[in-house]
Amino acid sequence: MIEQGNPLALQLSPYGSFSNREQAVLDQFHHKQRIFPKGKELVHEGQAAPSAYILYEGWASSFKLMPDGGRQIIDFSISGDFLGLRSVFFRTSNHSIVSITDIKASQVTADDLYSTFGSCPRLATSLLRAASMDKAIAVERLVSLGRRNAPERMAHFLLELGERLMVVGLATEKGYDCPLSQFHLADALGLSAVHVNRVLRDFREEGLLTFRAGRVVYHDIEKLVRFCGFDNSYISQIRRLLT
Repeated sequence: MIEQGNPLALQLSPYGSFSNREQAVLDQFHHKQRIFPKGKELVHEGQAAPSAYILYEGWASSFKLMPDGGRQIIDFSISGDFLGLRSVFFRTSNHSIVSITDIKASQVTADDLYSTFGSCPRLATSLLRAASMDKAIAVERLVSLGRRNAPERMAHFLLELGERLMVVGLATEKGYDCPLSQFHLADALGLSAVHVNRVLRDFREEGLLTFRAGRVVYHDIEKLVRFCGFDNSYISQIRRLLT
């Protein structure tokens, strides 16, 4: 039985059922909770990072700063996601992580993780499978940046984000709350804020979706899927296992 208050358990549950002992280990991960305000940098590039975080509540982003001051957002993290996990294993962070909203996150050390891997190998397997999904998401983002035009890029990203949020119960087939600004979208999708505004306006006028006042609302999700060629199998197969 997965506790609805444990977002990490929700993220991992599609990859296998957990025993009471394994569930207790997942719950222990949330004992060292900290609260960070909006705009707080949790990890900076080049930092030695002996611990990671599990995002319990709120949104964060991972990014790299360019020599000219520009920013490339690598990913957005939602409830149940690890923050800085690679930094723990590779000892040094190759990107920075900042909170987009006020967040609640649980600190996890390398020793916590290694102990879990040794005592609960099935949890280690689940984490590996979750990391594989992260890889699939990264592949799609690379394709978007290299081959999809701006409207296709935007549509694919918003649909993918909705699928990810559904896994942890934060979205429906009608839409989801989203705190991202047009500047966030621009820095993630390689566009200008002006271009983002134009694309979102066109989507609204064409009756595809509306992104306004912190909420994405789908008006014609089937048409939107066809428009950008969105194949949700790499995420929806996880969501199907939850139902």
